[in-house]
Amino acid sequence: MDQSPHRLPSPPDGAALRQAPAASKSPSLASPTVVVPIRSLGPGQLARITAHLLALEPQDRYLRFGYAANDEQIQRYVDQLNFDRDELFGIFNRKLQLIAMAHLAFAVDPRRVSCAEFGVSVSRRARGRGFGSRLFERAVMHARNEGVDQIYIHALSENTAMLKIARQAGAVIERDGSESEAHLRLPPADFDSRVTELVKEQIALTDYHLKAQVRQFRGVLTLLQDIRRGVRNARQRVFG
Repeated sequence: MDQSPHRLPSPPDGAALRQAPAASKSPSLASPTVVVPIRSLGPGQLARITAHLLALEPQDRYLRFGYAANDEQIQRYVDQLNFDRDELFGIFNRKLQLIAMAHLAFAVDPRRVSCAEFGVSVSRRARGRGFGSRLFERAVMHARNEGVDQIYIHALSENTAMLKIARQAGAVIERDGSESEAHLRLPPADFDSRVTELVKEQIALTDYHLKAQVRQFRGVLTLLQDIRRGVRNARQRVFG
């Protein structure tokens, strides 16, 4: 379900803009039954972002970037990430490995300041858990709260998983041969959307810090076990 940001495609003659229905409430996404902590990513996570993207298989890279990106091109993409302008979100496993990531790229064109583009990638071993949908939902909420009224998704037409997420959210999808564009109109932010985002971010940060503490504790425990094993072996050598 990998998909490509980073450019903001221009809709043909504004047709998609006219056809995209304005939502009267939040876009319809599957209601989660399990909490999936999703936290904002900053420059401090660059190493994990790089590791996540470099671990993508060739086909996944193709779907994510729209071309068969090599390691050098992926590194260039990471180096050009603008954390001051854009927003990135991530899902971490218990080992603090980044297993799913979304990039919400805000328009730089002054004429389209209220638009943003969404891109996502999910590690192969983390597929089938709805992480792509959860990341899209999180990005939509943040975009609303930042005053964005329309999200674009530029994807390869064969990327059916990503297009399905957009379609279920109510997006208008326009296909042009091997590429497709989805356009989703967003309702304005309200009190609920702002509070919900704050709560979700706090939950995600707490979850991340707890995982970090558990990982640190396990490291200390492993060290103590190694020391104990070394002492036991030394005693056996001395006393036979």
